[in-house]
Amino acid sequence: MADSRFFIKTMGCQMNEYDSDMVAQQLCAQGWKRTQEMEDADLIIINTCTVREKPEHKAYSLIGRISSIKKKRPELIIAIIGCLAQQRRGEIIERFPEVDMVIGPREVIIFLDHLKRLLSSRREEKIVATCLDTPLSYTSFTKGYFRGRVTGYVSIMQGCNNFCSYCIVPYVRGREISRPLEEILREVEFLISEGIRDITLLGQNVNSYRWKGQDFPALLKEVSKINGLWRLRFTTSHPKDLSDRLIACFGEIENLCSHIHLPFQAGSNRVLRLMNRNYTRERYMEMVNKLRDIRPDIAITSDVMVGFPGETEEDFEQTIGLIRKVEFDNLYSFRYSDRPGTFAEKMEHKIDDKEKSKRLIILQTVQKEITLKKNRSLAGKEVEVLVEGTSKKKDQLAGRTSTNKVVNFSGDIKLIGHLVKVKIEEAYANSLKGRYMKNVR
Repeated sequence: MADSRFFIKTMGCQMNEYDSDMVAQQLCAQGWKRTQEMEDADLIIINTCTVREKPEHKAYSLIGRISSIKKKRPELIIAIIGCLAQQRRGEIIERFPEVDMVIGPREVIIFLDHLKRLLSSRREEKIVATCLDTPLSYTSFTKGYFRGRVTGYVSIMQGCNNFCSYCIVPYVRGREISRPLEEILREVEFLISEGIRDITLLGQNVNSYRWKGQDFPALLKEVSKINGLWRLRFTTSHPKDLSDRLIACFGEIENLCSHIHLPFQAGSNRVLRLMNRNYTRERYMEMVNKLRDIRPDIAITSDVMVGFPGETEEDFEQTIGLIRKVEFDNLYSFRYSDRPGTFAEKMEHKIDDKEKSKRLIILQTVQKEITLKKNRSLAGKEVEVLVEGTSKKKDQLAGRTSTNKVVNFSGDIKLIGHLVKVKIEEAYANSLKGRYMKNVR
């Protein structure tokens, strides 16, 4: 494998980024070399997402391009992994006979075993591995793989038991399963030994973590004690499981960042019931108020959907009203799209695409004004920034505040990996610009 190269493309969420790193570490440990050019690769891996319609279409388009490459290079191995692989395994093989491997998200943990099986068969059989019962245990880490990174992810659980009526996650990621606490702690320690200082704990619903009597607040406290961990984050939280004990952690754990991602999806109780979200707008506001009582500077971001089946103008106005009332730091907003096999797919009173697009523009305009106002309130203030690398403009450094706001500033490249003070001079909708003041550590 010494001369073999692999290319991996990640589509979708942070969980997919984590899974891609897991696969890449397995390959690197066996002597494979990573390449940034598809044309140079002996193995191309596409890590797919299917939570919405748009990323699914993008994945199919990319698979088509890669299939064309293989027609010119028959020896190329193509592996499709992730949620789309789980959901559309038969369709992928039928539409794209050039694909060699289709691996679901629970099976990526043993990707190397599947690759070895393919090679031992002299690639005469297709590998389709989509079992949802594979144990969530990962303890093999590749030394040096994360060198140069400042931030990292650790998966603490997979799957979801909530069955929101629009969501495909329980069908492609399976039921909730938690990783052993000891494994999680070892992985965090490994990442810190690689130089990572900011770690995000991942799960479809981290609040549901359970392992031998230990819940998520207990896990947070154990992780936070690990020497060398400067910043601790987590995502995603389901509001119905946001306990007072978890909220209290924001006042008790010093290195827990002042940011929470708390999806609300809709501001109408009627729509929330149709979505099977199991909380009300009043309960959501109560949680927001408790969080701000504990940590007044906390940044709250969220997910919201427009055009859910049966959503009326009044329902939509209630969503806008909630956005104005909460004043989120940022929103990830989407148009509803049918996901195969979900309850909402079969619901009547679908909203047409034109109306969904109109509502989305209105919502995003409202949120942009709020985000800009909140960012401008930081002008003239000094903030702590963990420097992660160079900015998109390359002539500046970039990092994030504890509240997850991106800050760009001029400074020596040696500052990467350090915690610094930056005075904010300009504010935009998506980032802040400042002036380096001094090192914190």
